[in-house]
Amino acid sequence: MTSVADDYLADLAERISKLRSDLAEPIGRAQEAIVETVRRDGRVYVFGTGHSHMIAEEVHYRAGGLAITVPILAAPIMLHEGAVTGTIYERMEGVVRPILDRYGIGPDDILFVSSNSGINAAPLEAARYGREKGARVIAITSLDYSTAAAKGGTRLADLADIVLDNGAPPGDAVLSVPGSELKVGPVSTAIGVAIINAIFAGVAARLSSDGDAPIYLSANMPGAKEVNAKLVARFRPRNPHL
Repeated sequence: MTSVADDYLADLAERISKLRSDLAEPIGRAQEAIVETVRRDGRVYVFGTGHSHMIAEEVHYRAGGLAITVPILAAPIMLHEGAVTGTIYERMEGVVRPILDRYGIGPDDILFVSSNSGINAAPLEAARYGREKGARVIAITSLDYSTAAAKGGTRLADLADIVLDNGAPPGDAVLSVPGSELKVGPVSTAIGVAIINAIFAGVAARLSSDGDAPIYLSANMPGAKEVNAKLVARFRPRNPHL
């Protein structure tokens, strides 16, 4: 392993380790909000554009994950059908509302919005939409990055009920390339995934104590077919991606 690769892993490990203290309070609040939502038969929707959409995919139909999650996935604001076009769309006003209208988000639900820079039109519109519908809005974002990029304008963090600061630096990449002014090693996705999985692990423990933790099994584990089929039948009516 090169020293740069080792430095990246060390940097990422340190950042994730700090989450235990830095985010203890907002993670606890997020877990409590989700438990309350589940008890009202609500859903937890997860939205992100560009690379942030991977956090929505991470919790969707995931081994060891909860079936209460609903990813918001639409090609125009993702990467696979055109990264350049997707970047344009995520900065355009009015793109997100017709996408979100598909999902039936309401006052019993939670809407996670993930945006590292926290300033583009699409995540801001999504947060405003969630608030308009009465849902609790939880943001995963970088406060340092969004504060620097917003230049006094509105940030995603300003629109959320609960803010989970991923601690990523402006620009996301953390390591300088020797002999260059460029940087490599983005951290926001890895940290965002760690944050949301930590939250849902805590939620699963709470729901299990209540006697109903709708947890998917890996398809290769014994009994998974039967367990997952029941969860899909139960949660498919409000999850168009099952």
